[in-house]
Amino acid sequence: MMTNGVVHANVFGIKDWVTPYKIAVLVLLNEMGRTGEGAVSLLERRKLNQLLLPLLQGPDITLSKLYKLIEESCPQLANSVQIRIKLMAEGELKDMEQFFDDLSDSFSGTEPEVHKTSVVGLFLRHMILAYSKLSFSQVFKLYTALQQYFQSGEKKTVEDADMELASREEGERKMEKEELDVSVREEEVSCSGPLSQKQAEFFLSQQASLLKNDETKALAPASLQKELNNLLKFNPDFAEAHYLSYLNNLRVQDVFSSTHSLLHYFDRLILTGAESKSNGEEGYGRSLRYAALNLAALHCRFGHYQQAELALQEAIRIAQESNDHVCLQHCLSWLYVLGQKRSDSYVLLEHSVKKAVHFGLPRAFAGKTANKLMDALKDSDLLHWKHSLSELIDISIAQKTAIWRLYGRSTMALQQAQMLLSMNSLESVNSGVQQNNTESFAVALCHLAELHSEQGCFAAAAEVLKHLKERFPPNTQHAQLWMLCDQKIQFDRAMNDGKFHLADSLVTGITALNSIEGVYRKAVVFQAQNQMTEAHKLLQKLLTYCEKLKNTEMVISVLLSVAELYWRSSAPTIAMPVLLQALALSKEYRLQYLASETVLNLAYAQLILGIPEQALTLLHMAIEPILADGAILDKGRAMFLVAKCQVASTVSYDPLKRAEALESAIENLNEAKNYFAKVDCKERIRDIAYFQAKLYHVLGKTQERNRCAMLFRQLHQELPANAAPMINHI
Repeated sequence: MMTNGVVHANVFGIKDWVTPYKIAVLVLLNEMGRTGEGAVSLLERRKLNQLLLPLLQGPDITLSKLYKLIEESCPQLANSVQIRIKLMAEGELKDMEQFFDDLSDSFSGTEPEVHKTSVVGLFLRHMILAYSKLSFSQVFKLYTALQQYFQSGEKKTVEDADMELASREEGERKMEKEELDVSVREEEVSCSGPLSQKQAEFFLSQQASLLKNDETKALAPASLQKELNNLLKFNPDFAEAHYLSYLNNLRVQDVFSSTHSLLHYFDRLILTGAESKSNGEEGYGRSLRYAALNLAALHCRFGHYQQAELALQEAIRIAQESNDHVCLQHCLSWLYVLGQKRSDSYVLLEHSVKKAVHFGLPRAFAGKTANKLMDALKDSDLLHWKHSLSELIDISIAQKTAIWRLYGRSTMALQQAQMLLSMNSLESVNSGVQQNNTESFAVALCHLAELHSEQGCFAAAAEVLKHLKERFPPNTQHAQLWMLCDQKIQFDRAMNDGKFHLADSLVTGITALNSIEGVYRKAVVFQAQNQMTEAHKLLQKLLTYCEKLKNTEMVISVLLSVAELYWRSSAPTIAMPVLLQALALSKEYRLQYLASETVLNLAYAQLILGIPEQALTLLHMAIEPILADGAILDKGRAMFLVAKCQVASTVSYDPLKRAEALESAIENLNEAKNYFAKVDCKERIRDIAYFQAKLYHVLGKTQERNRCAMLFRQLHQELPANAAPMINHI
């Protein structure tokens, strides 16, 4: 078969062959050797050396693109290369013959220009050898291809001349940033013929690295699949190409093609004997168990949990027969994921966790204190840093961010998230890619957006989300993380603003991304709209489901919502056992912030029951963690509740002491109002204005009373009136 002027029967039948692009690279190398050290500056020489390796390893690119790359590094040399190629293409066949004859002179002499064992030397020797094996007809076809390559390059240069002059400065900046990296672009792949073995390996490793670290810089799914199909057409047994095809199909959620490519990858791996060579007789079985494990991961990703469990059980069976503990630990991780997705998979997980407990593996939901859990993570971090395992370091920091948020320490969570974002990758990634587009990076950014939103910094949260959308476009694999984060932030803002119809419309999107979170927020909307019966039914179903899944954090949140339903229905005595159950769970699992939230609700229940003094005592126990690490809305709720308890406690006070207590309550109300204003919670600001107007009236401050009454009237007309009595919520 003839392509680009060369004949080949199999794409990997020979190591390398001559193409017009490689002749242009040979001209560049020849000119670099002929040019004296004084003619090229040290900086230009360094840029040229940095440019050479990707040019030698990468796929063929257009001649105009090659000229631009050389000109950016050394304009003088680019002109010489252009003249040499023009003379060769517009001359005769003997000029190309003479050029290859002269290449051997680079290795002659006591101090040769190129060492035979260097990267450039090996490339030159491969090209000389490949050219010498060509027949006369093949040489003629190669020369014809060189002429066509030169003509297309000249035509492209003329067409782009005007555009380059108009945007020269912008183009130079872009070249510095992007083109020196010489990452594979679509136009480069489209102009190349079949890749040699080295080019194919470089292409596959580069695209796999980009898909892992920076998906936006990889080829578009359709273009990448087209190039992979071209590779597989010449060599169907190229296992690595099948695996990259599997990763590429995952990007577009193509379950059939991704399954097809994954199975072909392991089939080819076994057929080629690659596993057996590296793992002895164990290679065949190793491929089978990891094939089953990868198939389970694939089904889990697409939501086929029953098929995923069957594949995982097969992987466990084969791994146990082979005594492969590494594979079993991977299976344990996926069992945990399935345990979260399906309730009936949790029994299998419990048996597997016993092994983790036997080895002392730490788990946050086992009720460990923060210091013990962090000490356990520190031991693993030491190994990660010792061996420069940057990906595991990133994952560990992202885990710490989530754990600190789980424990209710927002300051520590913020510190860990910023630490991850400020870290430079320890891993050298091809094409200048920084390892900042991984899942851990997305998780840290989502935590950062939520933390800023909780503190009322909505503009900062919007900037973080904007950055997330740019880093992880909607079609990428980690986009669902920021989608859910964005929906939750919008929901909270709509609820704070009293726009319950808008919040209700967001529930559908949240449910599609996280069913448990969606059901819980639907119940919250029902509760805000005073649809108590519907909210209670939904919360009870969710509570049963979460208890079955052992989702402790959501169980506590649901219990708090159920308790609020009871006291809003004038049944605070029924709410007390529910709140005590939530408090016991919070204490058992060391969830300090949720424990403080529960105590806050207990204090409100006691206030309704007519014992404000005890409620005030409870508040002093719980308010410190809330003011230190709580969200702005929770801080406002706490200060509002303190003011209510202070007012309720003044019934038996003498007039002077009562006036002082009311003044103190007004100050706390002002602080609460400032908190609510930061998150634009108009409903609660309205309640505070109503409460302050009453207090100012008792104190005889008419002007202040009228001001608060006017504010209340404005907000009351703007917001829908609740059927529930005023001030009947925290």
